[in-house]
Amino acid sequence: MKKVVIIGSTGSIGISALKLFDTVLGGYSVLAISANSNADELAAQAKKYRPKYAVIGTAEKAGVVQKGCAKTRVLTGADGLIKIASLKEADIVLIAVVGAIGLVPLLAAVRAGKTIAMANKESLVMAGDIIFKEAEKYGARILPVDSEHSAVFQCLQGESISCVKRLIITASGGPLKNVGPKQLKNITPEMALKHPTWKMGKKITIDSATLMNKGLEVIEAHHLFGLPYEKIDVVIHPQSIIHSMVEFIDGSIKAQMSHPDMRLPILYALTYPERGQGAVKPMDFMEVSRLDFLKVDFRKFPCFGLALSAGKTGGTMPAVMNAANEAAVNNFLDKKISFDMIPRYVAGAMASHVPEKNPGLDRILRADLEARAKVEEMIND
Repeated sequence: MKKVVIIGSTGSIGISALKLFDTVLGGYSVLAISANSNADELAAQAKKYRPKYAVIGTAEKAGVVQKGCAKTRVLTGADGLIKIASLKEADIVLIAVVGAIGLVPLLAAVRAGKTIAMANKESLVMAGDIIFKEAEKYGARILPVDSEHSAVFQCLQGESISCVKRLIITASGGPLKNVGPKQLKNITPEMALKHPTWKMGKKITIDSATLMNKGLEVIEAHHLFGLPYEKIDVVIHPQSIIHSMVEFIDGSIKAQMSHPDMRLPILYALTYPERGQGAVKPMDFMEVSRLDFLKVDFRKFPCFGLALSAGKTGGTMPAVMNAANEAAVNNFLDKKISFDMIPRYVAGAMASHVPEKNPGLDRILRADLEARAKVEEMIND
């Protein structure tokens, strides 16, 4: 019986993971769950799955979670996340939160030498070099959960990384792929949140609309697979059937394909190196009339270029870019800025920052806070 910790169990990835426990993960149990603020949902999950631990963001909401779950120990805040991420009895830790908040529990799991199912790209964007050095030191294993990185990981099984010519990461194009550049300033949060393929949280859906998400994924792929940015390409693939591809030096290309459903990459990470029973319906190629591929329009999606620039610059710059984007997206969702201003504030924060090479964790976290403050300053100026 493998015991799983799910950090971010009330988000889209966490909910999809729990659905697997209802169906195909009969030999697994939920050891611990967590949420930032959704106490009602966390309480319902605790009542159903009977975890040993549950973590909620604030002590004020702990009573809501504890009610009706007497055998579940309720913890709070960052200390609670660190506790469950490093539990001795945990076999797998699924990091399913969105944003920089995932960095602290991720490092705790790494330093505990855990197998980590990784669905938090922002942590790797901020501190990928530090995370993988720590993983090597403590014997932790990081398995990708993002559909694109899971696809690459699957294509690389049995292959030597030295034989890889390039990775080809696919993007759906997001909810605004057919919207002209001049119309972007009129995009409302409601419009940007209507993703044509994936049902995700608000922040990642807006990142999909700006294509920032794909830029973050390129940085994540750079760290996960140890390849230079020159060997990582992105193509728009509206059908989201091919989740990514790997081209090898002999000209051969491997692609991982399936219906778009996050349960598949989650299941693969939780059961690796085995494959669990099918979590998604089989592919019927007679129903797939076409597979289209398009170039990324850098002028329409400047956030994509900003992310690539930050990744190539390295040091503290990726943390600044990521934090500025989180702050700008939050302000857009609060209807304080227009959609087309998101990349302008990210660019402004990056331009005001002097990057430092080989930063420690403290400097990365300070750069994160400085970038958020800079965005707020620009918006309120």
